[in-house]
Amino acid sequence: MPELRRLRLSSLLLAVAASLLSVAAVAQQPLDEPLRDEPVFPSTVAPPTAAPAAEAEAPAPKPKPKPKPQPPRETALSDDSTPALQPETYFATAKAAERYATIVDQGGWPRVGAKLNPGAKGAAVQALRRRLAAEDEAVTATGNMFDPPLVQAVKRFQFRMGLRQTGVVAGATLRELDVPADVRSRQLSASAMRLASVDFPYGPRYIAVNIPSTAVDAVEGDRVVRRYAAIVGGPEHHSPEVAAKVMAININPTWTVPVSIIKNEIAPKMQQDPNYLSRMHIRVLNHQNEEVDPRRVDWSSERALNYTLRQDSGAHNSLGLIRIAMPNPHSVYMHDTPSRNLFANDYRFLSHGCVRVQGVDELALWLLQGDGQSQWDAETLKAKIASGEREDVRLNHPVPVVWVYMTGWASADGTVHFRDDVYGVDEVDALAQ
Repeated sequence: MPELRRLRLSSLLLAVAASLLSVAAVAQQPLDEPLRDEPVFPSTVAPPTAAPAAEAEAPAPKPKPKPKPQPPRETALSDDSTPALQPETYFATAKAAERYATIVDQGGWPRVGAKLNPGAKGAAVQALRRRLAAEDEAVTATGNMFDPPLVQAVKRFQFRMGLRQTGVVAGATLRELDVPADVRSRQLSASAMRLASVDFPYGPRYIAVNIPSTAVDAVEGDRVVRRYAAIVGGPEHHSPEVAAKVMAININPTWTVPVSIIKNEIAPKMQQDPNYLSRMHIRVLNHQNEEVDPRRVDWSSERALNYTLRQDSGAHNSLGLIRIAMPNPHSVYMHDTPSRNLFANDYRFLSHGCVRVQGVDELALWLLQGDGQSQWDAETLKAKIASGEREDVRLNHPVPVVWVYMTGWASADGTVHFRDDVYGVDEVDALAQ
């Protein structure tokens, strides 16, 4: 027994010594260097051999949690060549609003309430059939089999909602199916009311932005020649409904920061981080357009709003590399962005009110080449951007552009589309009728 106690004591002393050596090693690390979660061995050096069994082994590091996978994208940019906004859209939408009001008067439609895959059977499939048949005359309202014709009907529904056409009832598709008929009726009537006040000269070539769709249509000869994904104003910074004309293309633009952003965002940041403006390549200018040292400005005072803040052109610029100028009372415009990864999101209500356009260089070329400025092609524009030089290219023939807020609308052929009312204005506008 005494020998056993001596062995245990020896093991304990060895463990204490190993711990002290570990603490000493940590104490010798530079204070500004973070401790590593796990040891790193260069590929040219073999890892150390295992310690003797008598020595205390350090606990194995916990594995880092794997990042959660991104949810699958559910929205899809429509490939339909019919413009979202046409001269006939108001009348078609008003007519659709009457039709949906009748559906409401007749009791609306049932909830589906369950995920369904093609091949499914049962009461939920019967509810799905009745739900789709309320809007789609091609759907047979009876039957409990999720057969190929019903799959096609689900895909038509997904197309009208701006969703990926999978034929599977789940996620966003199920949520949209279960929106009550009275909500859809209100969306159409409110959108028709807003369209009634739109005074827009369509012309042979025009640009239409439907804000709830987060999409930009370049229209020529009554057909969409290209549709672009967009990022629009968020719920706190609505993109306005506006009609204007595209007057110029600004290549490598600078950005003059709006006073509201100086007050609400930049001034607080400068109080915490005096180097913020220099990192963002933003200059401070006085009334004589002379540059001022940001450290000499009292950012806690209202006097800070008397300065002009201008961001240099370049890839870091908040407007990106191209701005499409469309003078209007709201001082909004369309532009590029350095954060192009955000176009991959389903939710794209992220700006302060302007519209960021994915592939804005292609939209700019469409405007320039259609204006008769044949000297501009993709390579020329790319070279001009790469030069870093700012250039404003005016259009000889300004192109009409309109931003509208349609959560429900009908095409000339009667196809009815819906999008979410992210700004929450439909109920207010419907009550105003």
